[in-house]
Parts: sequence; structure tokens; C-alpha cells
Amino acid sequence: MGDFMNQPIVWLEWTGLYMSPWKLIGLTGATMFGGRWLVQFVASRKHGKPVIPRLFWYMSLVGSAMTLSYFLFSQKQDAVGVIQNLFPSFTAAYSLYLDIRHRGWHRDRATH
Repeated sequence: MGDFMNQPIVWLEWTGLYMSPWKLIGLTGATMFGGRWLVQFVASRKHGKPVIPRLFWYMSLVGSAMTLSYFLFSQKQDAVGVIQNLFPSFTAAYSLYLDIRHRGWHRDRATH
């Protein structure tokens, strides 16, 4: 399986993109991790004050876990990338845990 995950994805070759499944996972994770700031910006604009919605923590956790797995398991195996994504993974998981513990599962739902 490790070899397959490091081979270029054939159906993307017509686009000129030569990326492996691991590279796709890493890029998706990096996009998700960076995109969380857009989610935070939109929520803050909506509320007129700084707000961190729960989606921010989900995107942080999933994005950092995806990029961490890329740096751990792909041919890249870069220690800098591992360290760079290891701490945010734990921080996001702990923040999500605290958010759920203190505000409950349904905090972002509108009340009627």
C-alpha cells in the first residue's frame, strides 16, 4: 500500500498535475488548516466581534492530522513538517474537547 500511495494518480495526468495520493492528502489538509481562518473571519463578521466557531476546531484538527500523516507516511517524511503539525493536532483536539465540554454538542445551532 505504501508504494501505491506514493505513485502519481493516473487520472490526474491529463491535467498536467502529477501528484500522489499522499500529496493530495497533504494539500487537502493544508488547505483545510488554512481555510479555518476564513471560517473564523466569516463568523466574526456575522457576530460583530471575535468568534471562534466549532467548525474552526474541526478544520484545525482534521487539517493538521492530514498534513501530519503526509509528513509521517509519504516519501517526504520530513521531521520539520511532523513537528510543525504535531502540536496543532493536540491543541485543536484539546480545544475541541473543551468547547464540547463547556458548551455542549449543539452550541452552534440556532435556537427557535
